[in-house]
Amino acid sequence: MTHAPNLPLEGLKIVELGHYIAAPFATRLLADLGAEVVKIEPPDGDPVRGWGSSVEGHAVWFSVHGRNKLSVTLDLKKPADREKLVTLLQRADALVENFRAGYLERIGLGPDVLHAANPRLVIGRISGYGQEGPYRDKPAFGAIGEAMGGLRHLTANPGQTDYAPPRCGVSISDDLAGMYCAMAVVAACWQVKGDPAAKGRVVDVDLVSSVFSLMEGMLPEYGLFGWVRQPQGAAIKTAAPTNTYPCADGKWLCIAGNSDLIFKRLMAAIGRPEMAEDARFANNAGRCANVAELDAAIAEWTRGRDAATAEAVLEAAEVPCSRLYDMADCANDPHFRDRSWVMEVADPLIGQVLHPAAPFRFDGVAPREMVRWTGPAAGAHNDLVFGAVARGESAPLRP
Repeated sequence: MTHAPNLPLEGLKIVELGHYIAAPFATRLLADLGAEVVKIEPPDGDPVRGWGSSVEGHAVWFSVHGRNKLSVTLDLKKPADREKLVTLLQRADALVENFRAGYLERIGLGPDVLHAANPRLVIGRISGYGQEGPYRDKPAFGAIGEAMGGLRHLTANPGQTDYAPPRCGVSISDDLAGMYCAMAVVAACWQVKGDPAAKGRVVDVDLVSSVFSLMEGMLPEYGLFGWVRQPQGAAIKTAAPTNTYPCADGKWLCIAGNSDLIFKRLMAAIGRPEMAEDARFANNAGRCANVAELDAAIAEWTRGRDAATAEAVLEAAEVPCSRLYDMADCANDPHFRDRSWVMEVADPLIGQVLHPAAPFRFDGVAPREMVRWTGPAAGAHNDLVFGAVARGESAPLRP
């Protein structure tokens, strides 16, 4: 399928100058929402095409990373190809890029040049530190965003100094920046499309502040009280009992029993109803003050049974809980399958492959309809896109 009706961004035209993760993630979200996304790649393709596992030279990840996008190749070192890009941008609503700050200006494609060609163009820019400021020219990848934005400080286990605080396991800085950029680009396009006299906007998003934005109340706490939140491991300092507990089969069970009523159900389920009647644990503040005793009691219970059995007992008692899923658990879970969070997709480059659904639903559109096509080969749509541009066509492009 190449067309899904009723997607909210159908008709919005986006050009992506993205490489690696952040900008391509932003445009994947926009493409899943129905936008026409033309991905500009260098002649040898986006470097992420060489990452991870592959089938006959085609990166498995790119099946998802490039889905619902049209791929064309240009060599931006060549003046003729830069002119082709500018011509393409004349029919676009927005450009999304994630080069180092100032790169577009250095190759003669800064916002002044692009707005001269298309005054209503929205330009979404993702960089390590932002387009201005004393750090703008420093190189950065997602790990630096985690480190400087405050996240890595929090991922350590309390008191542990022998091992470095781990990354969260995915490129969270890039993904966050991509989400924020997608949101801001849509907002700017809404403004431009709603006002015939509006000029295009420049959206400036960076990896560090994208992570920093998640730091909840930590900044005002520091400003008012001088508090610096320290690593808390698997627990939550402000709610108890909420933690991850070891089970007999070596797996872990996350349990969130922190409301008063749920706490009572939890204690009954683990055979400790007297703890629910203890005045020290009558409210969340008291449970937080005495969390070590609570966690010890819960862990004693979980250690005596495997994770699936413990989970079933607590689910029967309506206590929020979950085993820590790995990807095999996700791929085979009946709810994931029923909701099409996991779906089987035919990819002409690599065969049948599992894709995650788009993380949003719209009535009238089945999740599978939102995956119109999988990540294409680099330059697969050169003739389609540049032919339409040469003819001056503005209709949506579909392979």
